[in-house]
Order: sequence, then structure tokens, then C-alpha cells
Amino acid sequence: MIKDKKVEPQEKSSVRLTVTVDKESAATEYGTLVSDYARSVQMKGFRRGHVPVNVLERKFGDELKMEAAEKILEKSLKEVFDEIEQKPLPYSTPRMENELDLDFDKDFTYTVSYDVYPEIQLGPYRELEIEAPQVTIGAEDEERELSALQEQNSVVMDKEGGSAEKEDILTVNYVELDGEGNEVPDTARQDFVFTVGSGYNTYKFDDDVIGMKVGDEKVIEKDFADDYEIETLRGQHKRIRVTVTAIKQKQLPAIDDELAQDISEKYETLDDLKKDIRKRLEESAESRIRQMKADAIMDKISEKSHIDLPESMVNAELASSWRNFVSQLRAQEEQVVAMLEAQGKSQEELFNEWRPSAEKSLVSQLLIHKMIEEEKIEAADEDVDAEIRRQAESGSMSFEDLKDYYEKNGMLDMLRHDIQERKLFDLLFEVNTVKKGKKVKFIDLMQRNQ
Repeated sequence: MIKDKKVEPQEKSSVRLTVTVDKESAATEYGTLVSDYARSVQMKGFRRGHVPVNVLERKFGDELKMEAAEKILEKSLKEVFDEIEQKPLPYSTPRMENELDLDFDKDFTYTVSYDVYPEIQLGPYRELEIEAPQVTIGAEDEERELSALQEQNSVVMDKEGGSAEKEDILTVNYVELDGEGNEVPDTARQDFVFTVGSGYNTYKFDDDVIGMKVGDEKVIEKDFADDYEIETLRGQHKRIRVTVTAIKQKQLPAIDDELAQDISEKYETLDDLKKDIRKRLEESAESRIRQMKADAIMDKISEKSHIDLPESMVNAELASSWRNFVSQLRAQEEQVVAMLEAQGKSQEELFNEWRPSAEKSLVSQLLIHKMIEEEKIEAADEDVDAEIRRQAESGSMSFEDLKDYYEKNGMLDMLRHDIQERKLFDLLFEVNTVKKGKKVKFIDLMQRNQ
């Protein structure tokens, strides 16, 4: 069937494939199609299976030729892709470059273009030099964690008597009033709950409600700046009637052995809890610094490497980011699009903002895969079992249950790749120089302020 084929490289890791099918094979495919229809079609004046071919061609000639051309295209493409190395990416559908023209007096020729796996020109990845910060974990870091645990174990109770203060939890009803003191339609809110001092309310009336008691009503007047965060209130003067319906306050537990025991039965004393906090802080810092070293090394390698990313690969990465974005907002896609439009932004504009990050991520992934191949890094079955056992011990599942979970969800290959990637970076940290960088506080390290 295939008389000739030619593959021409194009920009952005795409190729143009020109295929020629000999006219005899094309005619045979057409003849088979027409014969099949003649045996099955039913037309007025003829018995089923007895429609003459010339009658079919006279009535449906153009449609038959187009269908035959599409079948020849599909069949010949499958044959070509089985032979050539430049196969299309899974998410790259071949695009027609010309109109299909089935002429029995000449060979059938067509051209398609599609994206292929990019050629990776891997730069040097040994004998590089990077810096990693030095972190100090102080008593204030431990105290901050303890305070967070204290907050998590607090109890919210009705405030007996007294008036609203900062940190109290208020329930209020509010509504905007016009110049005559009438309620402005669609501005009322019932049973709105917020913490005084948090600023988590539209009109930022935290300071204005301090001193109010349950049942108190107050008309608050506010002037909003031209750059106020809520666009509809910018430069506006508003009168808001606020009624306090409930005041609650947090009862914080003492930081002592009893708190430690309430947090987990594995702690007998406060010292046990503090030791565990210290260990977790150290592990978090170590993990963060490892990621920073990995990012720094990949930046160095990327600078001297070259990959012409296929457009379909970038689009697939952006589509994945979009799905994650929608999922995180816990909304329907149409709702997210509408939310963006309300902010004066389109999905396309958001993708343009994401594109540099998506391209950088893809380059890193491809380079990592290439280095794993170059170094012949493997993840044996015992490596996989050891990782599953480690995860099981740190969680609440047995080794058998967790392994069964990975197998049933088809996640073993992903876990295997994670192990290979970890081994690769262990190697990269050995064969490159990691200099001591500046000293940073733990909180700055974790918040990436260094």
C-alpha cells in the first residue's frame, strides 16, 4: 500500500509527514468499500444486495470517494506509524495539511503534521556549584507550634455578660441604610459570624463593634478609600446598621502535660510533645532545603540544556493545572470561568500567566527522565516494598493494605518513578558542590522569604 513516505522536522518538536499510497491500492480500497455497500444497501427499485455499482456511484459518488479516502488515510497512517520512529504524542492528533483527493489516475498523496517527543540536549549535570541556606530552629519556633496546638484544642463558649473585645467571636445581622435611614435592598446579611480583629467582613467594622453587647444595635458610618479591596465600595460612604446577636470567646487550655496527653496518647508529658515538635520541625526544614537544592541544581542544568517543547505537551500541562485549579476551588468549571470574568480575566489570560511555570516544569521533568536513563537508575521491587513499608509505618495502614491500595489504583509505576527520582537527586547532591548559604530563620525558610 505505502509507496513512499517522508518525515520533515518542524519547529516546536513537530513533524510533517507526507505519505504516498500507490493508485492500485487506493483503487482496491475504493472498490471494496463500494462492493460492501452494494451488498448491504437498500434502494428503491432494487432488492437488498442487488444494487448495481454504477447506480451507487452515480448517486453517491463524491461521498463514496471521501469515505474511501478517509479509510485509506486511517489504514496507511497506522502502517506508517508502525514503521517510523517519529510517532505522535498521545495528546497530539495529526492535522491535515491538504484536502483529500482520490483520483484513480494517480497515486493518493496526503500530508499531516503532529507533535513528537522532543529531542533532549542534556547539559552538564556534574561538577556544578550551588548554595543551600543554613536554618536555625529556635525556641520561638517550638512555641509557635505549641500555640497552634493550643488554639486547635481550644473550646468556644458563650461569653457570659460583658461586651465585645478583640478575639471574641461575634454573630451579627447587618444591612446598609440609605440617606433616609431605609434599608438598601439586597445588602442584608443574617447570622454573620466573624472574629473581632480578623478583618474578615466586607465593611471592616471590627473596631466599631468593640464594646457592643448582645442585643445592641448600632449604625456605623464608613468611608472607603479609592483603592479599597472590594471594588464596589471604593470611594464610597456607607451607613451600616449592625445588631449583635451572640458573643463567644475561646477558652485556651493550659500548655502542660494534660494538653500533651489530649493531643495524642503517645505523649505522657509536655516534654514528650516538645521533643516530637522539634523532630518534626527539623524534618520539615530538611525536606524544604532538599527541595531548594534540587531546584537550584535543575536551574543550573536547564541553563545548559535545550528542549524544543511541543505545543501539545504544554497545552496538556496547562489543562492539568486548570483541572487542579477548578478542583481546589470546589466549584463547577462554568462557575470558575464566570468568577474569572467577574474579575475581568479570561481562561486564556490565566493560561498565559501559567505558561512560563508550565514550561519550566516540563523541561525539568524531561531532563530528570533523561538523567535517570543516562545513569541507568532503577527502582527494584524491594525498593518499592521498602518505601511502602516506610509510608505504612508513618501512617495508619498495614503494609499489605497500603500495597494493595497502590496496586488496585495503578500507582506502583508512579511510586517507582518517585524512588528513581529520589535516587537521582541523591546522586546529584554527591557529584556537585553544595556550598553553605546564608543563615535563615525556620519560619522564613518555610515561607520562602529568604
